[in-house]
Amino acid sequence: QVHLVESGGGSVQAGDSLRLSCAVSGRTFSRDAMGWFRQAPGKEREFVAAIRWSGDSTFYADSVKGRFTISRDYAKNTVNLQMNNLEPEETAVYYCAASGPRLGLPLSQYEYPYWGQGTQVTVSS
Repeated sequence: QVHLVESGGGSVQAGDSLRLSCAVSGRTFSRDAMGWFRQAPGKEREFVAAIRWSGDSTFYADSVKGRFTISRDYAKNTVNLQMNNLEPEETAVYYCAASGPRLGLPLSQYEYPYWGQGTQVTVSS
């Protein structure tokens, strides 16, 4: 079992930055994938970014590439998402998720059995 708790959401202006954090506890393996997803009102949950638990591989959705950075903090056992130059359409609940061991970094939410409760990010124009 893996337990995930997100933090760091809030309300910002367009162009601002936010840093989300996901505290991870429980059983993890180096080949697990950790993902960030988001879900806006009335929309499907979408992939944002993923990182292997070992930290040696990352992947981003095209819409956030160059603005968002996913990383691991080994000392704090967290997975972080630095979000820069936020846009109003990125208003959503952001979720942290964990998979079991995988060969690659899954993009589908159905590949992640463990989820946090989500944290709200609101970007106003």
